[in-house]
Amino acid sequence: MSGTLSSFAEKINLVFDESMELGEQWWKGQVVADIHQALRIKELRLPLYKSHSPQLNTRRYFADLLAIISNHFRLCPTARHLAVYLLDLFMDRYDISVQKLHLVALSCLLLASKFEEKEDRVPKLEQLNSLTCLSSMNLVLNKQDLLHMELLLLESFQWNLCLPTAAHFIDYYLSIAVHETDLHDGRPMVYLEKTKLYTEKYSAYFLEVSLQDHGFLNYFPSVVAAACIAASRAVLKLTPLWPVRLHHLTAYAWDALLPCTERLLIAHDNDVKEANKQKREQSVQIGQSTFLSQPVASSQTRIAQQTSPYLHPKHSNLLQYHHQQPLQQNCQSTLPTGQATRYTISACPSNLQANFVTHGPRQANTMSLATNMEVKSCLNIPSNQKYQVNGH
Repeated sequence: MSGTLSSFAEKINLVFDESMELGEQWWKGQVVADIHQALRIKELRLPLYKSHSPQLNTRRYFADLLAIISNHFRLCPTARHLAVYLLDLFMDRYDISVQKLHLVALSCLLLASKFEEKEDRVPKLEQLNSLTCLSSMNLVLNKQDLLHMELLLLESFQWNLCLPTAAHFIDYYLSIAVHETDLHDGRPMVYLEKTKLYTEKYSAYFLEVSLQDHGFLNYFPSVVAAACIAASRAVLKLTPLWPVRLHHLTAYAWDALLPCTERLLIAHDNDVKEANKQKREQSVQIGQSTFLSQPVASSQTRIAQQTSPYLHPKHSNLLQYHHQQPLQQNCQSTLPTGQATRYTISACPSNLQANFVTHGPRQANTMSLATNMEVKSCLNIPSNQKYQVNGH
């Protein structure tokens, strides 16, 4: 850090900028502790999400759409999560006509990819227009509309895109998520490297779960990331569920993670039930096919045959999770009210009583917001016209 910096806030910004320069593996650098601290401080200043958008029922559709496009262009998880977060904040502040939400969503994706990715990986206009999911809706983008929308978004966020998401924390927490001293199903670890691999896959799955449900915006991003690790360890039957090393690294006691972790596991249970239902339906269809000389194994069966023996069979099909749910215009939260998860995770280990500063759900009285977050009049933006960004 330079001694000429006049404030701690400037030092935090400098560390955060250094983390961007290190790229995808900042958690392996020498300043990893400082970067993590900078991210944690920045998340304390995130705008409060109020779920006030009149188009909230379309939110799941656009989150899935951004995820599909991000996967198509192989954008990094931080770009995908930042894009959805920008969309959430913008929809929360404005009443946007449904016709313009596609333009807003794609502009959020472009801004996020420009901020998180290298220049040559940012999607180009002609590439976006060639996508089947857009052309099937007769949606044609033009450069002027995208540039104007990007400017409007930047003005709305006061030109600040340094907004941490759960994807910014997950790799750091994954670095020590599994250790050879962990127990699997009460027995000593046998397949350490494979366990690490499956933990990474499940953490990525739970990150996607958190992206699809706006209810996770009620938690700090670092809480969601830590809960993704805890939920992965629960599914893989690793004990202790929340070991001391993760407590120290994240500064979160188990009690602070329990509500978010339960929410993730309930969503996981619902996906398992849906996958098993589809598998049964496919089995019935295959059984009714008389023209096949030999039975054909489904993709789920093939994956189950390739999974490690320590992974419970009924969870193995979740490792292929890749936005299998169809895009729907009227999407609801995947978490039923009052539903309980079947995992036994209520007890907090006695050796993890917090001596650290912890925070769980985000509280309104702890957040300061620089801009007015009240829902404003309908944002109906005409094409080929300059946007009024100073008085919206």
